[in-house]
Parts: sequence; C-alpha cells; structure tokens
Amino acid sequence: MSTFARLFNLHSREAPSVLAGLLMFFLLFTGYFMLRPVRETMGVAGGVDNLQWLFTGTFVATLAVLPLFGWLASRVARRRIMPWAYGFFVANLLLFAAVFLRWPENPWAARSFYIWLSVFNLVAISLAWSVLADVFSTTQAKRLFGMIAGGASLGGLTGPGLGALLVAPVGHVGLLMLAALLLAASAGAGVWLYRWRDRNPLPAGTRSQEESRHVPLGGNPFEGAAEVARTPFLIGIAVFVVLLASVSTFLYFEQARLVAEHFPDPTRQTQVFGLIDTVVQGLAILTQIFLTGRIAQRLGIGVLLVAVPVVIAAGFLWLALAPTFAVFVVIMVARRAGEYALVRPGREMLYTVVPPQQKFKAKNFIDTVVYRGGDAVSGWVKRALDLLGELPGLAMFIGAGIALTWAGTGFLLGRAQRRREADPEAPARRS
Repeated sequence: MSTFARLFNLHSREAPSVLAGLLMFFLLFTGYFMLRPVRETMGVAGGVDNLQWLFTGTFVATLAVLPLFGWLASRVARRRIMPWAYGFFVANLLLFAAVFLRWPENPWAARSFYIWLSVFNLVAISLAWSVLADVFSTTQAKRLFGMIAGGASLGGLTGPGLGALLVAPVGHVGLLMLAALLLAASAGAGVWLYRWRDRNPLPAGTRSQEESRHVPLGGNPFEGAAEVARTPFLIGIAVFVVLLASVSTFLYFEQARLVAEHFPDPTRQTQVFGLIDTVVQGLAILTQIFLTGRIAQRLGIGVLLVAVPVVIAAGFLWLALAPTFAVFVVIMVARRAGEYALVRPGREMLYTVVPPQQKFKAKNFIDTVVYRGGDAVSGWVKRALDLLGELPGLAMFIGAGIALTWAGTGFLLGRAQRRREADPEAPARRS
C-alpha cells in the first residue's frame, strides 16, 4: 500500500475518498460526453454564422437558472445541495427524452437541448467541484484534485465511445435515459464523500465548519453575485474565468468554421469532434494522475494557472501565421487537455481558502453566469472580427493578447491564494 500511495501521492486513509471522487466525475462526464457530440452537430447544423445566437441564448438561460440554484443553496444543507440539483437535472433529461420520442425532428427541441446541455454542464460540474472544495482541505486539494479530475477525463474518453456504440440500437432517447441514470449515480457518489468526511474529520479547530455542513447556508438567491462584487479575491477569479471563456470561444468558433469547411458531412463532423475529445482526454488523464498534484504541491497553484495561457498565446500567434486545420487541432488539443489537467484543478483549489457560502453560491455564479457571459460577449466579438475578411489573422492576434492577460491574472491569483492559505482567518475577516 505504501508503494501505491507514493506512486499516486496520497495517504492510505484517503484512498476511498479519491475513488469516490473519481467515480463521481467519471459518471457525470460519461453521461455528458455521451451527449456532447450530438450537441456539437446540432450547433453546426444551425449554421456556423448563427452560433453567437446559441451562445446568447445559453447566457440568458443561465441567468434564469441562477436564482433557482441560489434558492436551493439557501434552504437545504450543503451536503444535500448536490442530490437535489442532480435530481432536478435527471427529471429534465427524462422530459427531453419524451419530447424527442414524440417530435424527433423538431428544430426548436434541438436548439433547446443545445442550450440546456450547455447550461447543465456548467452547473453540474461546478457543483461537483464545490463538494470537493467543501470536503477536502487545501493541503489535500493540492495533492488530490488533479487525480480526482482524472475521473472526468476517463469519463470523457468513455462517453463518446459509449454514445457511438449505443446511438444506433437505442437512439437519442435511449442515450438521454442512460445519461439520467449515470447522473443519479454520480450524485450518490457525492453523498458518500460527505459520509467519508464524517468518519474522517479534519483536525481540531474546524469543528464549526464540519457541523455547518448539516445546516442551510441561508441568505437570498442572489447572494452569490453580491459575494463576488464585494470580495477582491472572487473578482480576480471572475476575471480569470472571463478571459478563459474568451479564449475558449475564439477557438470554438474557429473549430466550427474549419470543421464545416473541411468536413461538410454531419456524420463526419461528429466523428471529428469525437476524435478530438478522445485525444484530449487521453493526454489529460495521464497528466492529472501523475503530474498535476506534484506540480501544485511543489511549485504552487499559480503555476497551474499560468502555464496553459502562455502556451495558448503562442498557439494563437502560430495559427495567425499558419491558419491550417492541422495547426488548429494541435492548439485545440493543448488548450483543452491543459485546461482539464492543470487550469481547472488549479482554479478549483482556489476555493478551498474561501468560506462555505462562497464555495457554493459565489462559485456557482462565477462558473455559470460569468462564464456564459464571457462566452456570449466574446462570441459576438469573434463574429464581428470574422466579418473583416481582409484581416483573417486579426482575431488570432487579439486572442494572443487575451491569453497573455489570462496568464497575468492567474499569476496574481496564485499569490493571493498563498496569502490566504498562510492566514486561514483572513477570508472570514474580509467577508
């Protein structure tokens, strides 16, 4: 067991919780990535020139979901937020299954599903990370979050293959019902994590935090936005997320354009999207299991937040000078694998040094409204730049500038996190 623990950088008593976290993310991401290629094909079918409308619709839908989640987080105990929220999403999936069974070719049902899945994935993934930030200490998070995130990458590998294998015999309706089952099981793993923490409490001095998991957070449905507005550390995370979303959107639109140009057949498009997903998840899982925790533990969270943006800035410049599909694939794979393996775990580690209401309400606001707001704005900006046909590389040069600003913000957040970790009482005094 000691050799196993050294290999994976964990303590023996933490092994059950890591396995539960891996399972939680594996089930969640398997269901999501099983449906994602279908969503991407729906987006392209609606016209690449109309993608900004879907992004705007997603942002509006996210605004509508925010008070619902805020109301739930205010009225149920922290340990019960996940099962209630995931139960609601399970009901949504079953409803979509019934709609597609009755109206399989309805374009508005397809657009609604595109928007719903785009909102669902942010809320569900954000909530899963909130549970981890609530259960594990900062020291544990540095060692374990990268490895636990490997469950997401494994699910990202399994989901597309499972969807491709089952879509012919069970259809889209069957995939939706299976995704609902996987989501319910993911919630069960999250509930078990809290029970593990009950059996393995944190050191003395954290008793009030342990007991508070059994009571509601209180407050109002919009408190998450207020927490962000009055907390500089959270404002920094929000800026980081906007810049991340902007970079992602620039590359997403470029992906849609290049895939539509090179692969006009919808079936081939789905295969290309699935292949990119497979390569990304394979690279990410190896990094998550063996490197992420060690980098965070030895070099600090800031390195996780800075490395990928710097690489992507260089990639944008490369794409501006050589705008080919092969170059784009290399950059897209680097961006997504790096985000899953380094940026996302590093970003989630930041929340281990904030109070509980910020781990759930403020975090959800940043991960949903702020992220999708960045998507919507950058989507229109990218569309406007694309209309300047005589300057095809302009968007890529602007993307490089955004990526460098993203890197600088990550560096400052890493410094702020170290200060908060050194003075655990500081977040409470500033709240």
